[in-house]
Amino acid sequence: MFGLDNPQTLRLQQDGAVLHMTMNRPDMRNAMSELMLREMSQVFDAIKDDLTVRAVILRGAEGHFCAGGDIKDMAALRAEAMSAGNQDGYVRFNRAFGTLIDKVNHAPQVVVAVLEGAVLGGGFGLACVSDVALARDTAQFGLPETGLGIIPAQIAPFVVQRIGLTQARRLALLGNRFDGHEAARIGIVHEVHDSDDSLNNALATVLKQIRRAAPHANRVTKALLHNSTQVSDLNKTLDQAAIQFAAAVAGEEGIEGTMAFVQKRLPKWAD
Repeated sequence: MFGLDNPQTLRLQQDGAVLHMTMNRPDMRNAMSELMLREMSQVFDAIKDDLTVRAVILRGAEGHFCAGGDIKDMAALRAEAMSAGNQDGYVRFNRAFGTLIDKVNHAPQVVVAVLEGAVLGGGFGLACVSDVALARDTAQFGLPETGLGIIPAQIAPFVVQRIGLTQARRLALLGNRFDGHEAARIGIVHEVHDSDDSLNNALATVLKQIRRAAPHANRVTKALLHNSTQVSDLNKTLDQAAIQFAAAVAGEEGIEGTMAFVQKRLPKWAD
């Protein structure tokens, strides 16, 4: 189904013209592993020219959208880096996310993000490339990367496009967390809802509106809007960001930050 014979990290369900894509690693708050990146990428490749799919609903299983990159994968990549004597694994992992987020950003379908629980790091990035973002008031948004000694490498250009440089600076450099109301105030999400029923009703309303729009017109309009603002050297920017990300992860702060996270303590620079 949609380029995957047996998805391991996603739940996929097509309801008429709507594809429901649920990130399904609830024990990890749906954190993104290398496998999840590959599976999501394959799905967006498979539906790119599929005119029967007019909308994609992105959601996370069991109350969380996505808590960012999988720290356990980072540990495995660190072992790979030590064995290989280079940082290629870090670059590969980080750049794969940039490739995915760009595919989601330019998907011809209307991408609707339903944001609950953790919306952090990579999950935050996905929220920023959705066409429509609906959030629970209790959702927790944030860019925690610098608190882990790393950087929001692939996310940064998309966050700036979504909310502007001034707000992006504040969020990325402070790493503070905030709720759905604040996310709406600064332009990350379009609607905030105070109950699950209200959130689901809002999603149903959005889907009705999508169905009212002409499919081809929507595709052309989305591409037109992108072309009016697209950064010409985005791929070069993302390539360089992946290298910078690898250096941060392998550096002193990256090692300390991820270890502190795993050990559930503050990093040394927070003392």
